[in-house]
Amino acid sequence: MSIVNRLAFPLRVLLVMVFVGLLVTQVMSFPGEFLFTTEEGPRADPWRWPMLVFWELQALCLQVVIVCTWRLLTLVQRDRIFTAASLRWVDVIAWTFVAAWLALAAMAAALIAYTYFTPELRDPGMPVMLIGVTLIGAVLVLLIVVMRDLLRQATTLRTEMEGVI
Repeated sequence: MSIVNRLAFPLRVLLVMVFVGLLVTQVMSFPGEFLFTTEEGPRADPWRWPMLVFWELQALCLQVVIVCTWRLLTLVQRDRIFTAASLRWVDVIAWTFVAAWLALAAMAAALIAYTYFTPELRDPGMPVMLIGVTLIGAVLVLLIVVMRDLLRQATTLRTEMEGVI
């Protein structure tokens, strides 16, 4: 039994747990945090809706990646990872990462602008952190694109090798 077959079940259990946790968070936690709390006062009020939409979108993107990972795991178990079907799932993951990063970059830019134009919030820590997180997100997007291209090359090589054999 290969390592993939031994790890497939625990990985699937964890994927389901994370997916359900995200679903519960989307339905219960995010709306409660951003819409129904008033402890922050009027200063946080303009950010309630943008933050709710941002975090809901991020959770949705992660759920899409979980579903794609599940499908890729199935393809690995069936020894069909080097096919066009796997490239489609990896493409969905790559575009999902792009969408999540664009949302992150837009939110970071908006928060940095808000911080810059609000004199009492001119702490350099928040913009530096947002820029750092956005750069890390860009690295992840580029890494996914590189990994996708490696899979495409391996798929091409395997197809050529099967043609020769």
